[in-house]
Amino acid sequence: MTDTTARHVSVPVWNGAITMRVRVAGQGDPVLYLHPAGGLFWDSFLERLSQSHTIYAPEHPGTTPGAEDAIGKVDSFFDLLLVYEELTRALGLRKPVLIGQSYGGMLAADLAATFPELPGGLVLLDPIGLWRDDAPIHLVAFTGSLPHELPAKLFHDPACAGARAMFTPPADPELAVKAGAAIVWALGCTGKFFWPIADHGLEGRLFRVAAPTLIVWGREDALVPVAYAEAFARAIRGSQVRIIERCGHIPQAEKPGETFDAVAAFLHSAAPSP
Repeated sequence: MTDTTARHVSVPVWNGAITMRVRVAGQGDPVLYLHPAGGLFWDSFLERLSQSHTIYAPEHPGTTPGAEDAIGKVDSFFDLLLVYEELTRALGLRKPVLIGQSYGGMLAADLAATFPELPGGLVLLDPIGLWRDDAPIHLVAFTGSLPHELPAKLFHDPACAGARAMFTPPADPELAVKAGAAIVWALGCTGKFFWPIADHGLEGRLFRVAAPTLIVWGREDALVPVAYAEAFARAIRGSQVRIIERCGHIPQAEKPGETFDAVAAFLHSAAPSP
């Protein structure tokens, strides 16, 4: 889905070494949306949310066309957290709600743990970032997948509307090749910080999260098992959990209505009193 009302802002960070491109759309209280490993995709969930909130959706360093070398300027995952914290300040966002999906959920959770005063709320959509020996996350196999293999790994129903919108290649063969290459490159840029195991010690920091938190998980997530919803909930005091049935790893794409209703209700309950 294309948002025709969106605009882009470019924000220099990291002592001017990186320029972050941020898609901004909507009106209302701020939401900072951190996208999954395959890159930023504007879907119906974000479109609906932009009717009541201003969405700020940054592109991960290295994934902005023409600025691919930015990924070489971030050496560690901790540096990456500092980049996003600096970006939040540079945008002038005060207590934004952090919403992160998968890889973006790991970033959002660690930002909220490392900088407890930064977010006004936290929404985690099937995040990575933890590890259990009895529930392995097969990120190595995932990053080695070809673009046409990803829907079956990410969706309970790979033929659902959300999967088709996200992964149907452009009719133009040249554009289709470029789109596929963009996904592969984005996985490389983000994989720098999650491959082969996305464990940066987050579980030991989650007790620091002070913002109201909603954890949303697809029951049939084949990439990150639903058992991790309990693990996140146990570590984040007072957090809420919503399990979406017959749903895989990307609930806002596979079950956008249910996911939006859960998130909207949470945002309403977590909104500060005037």
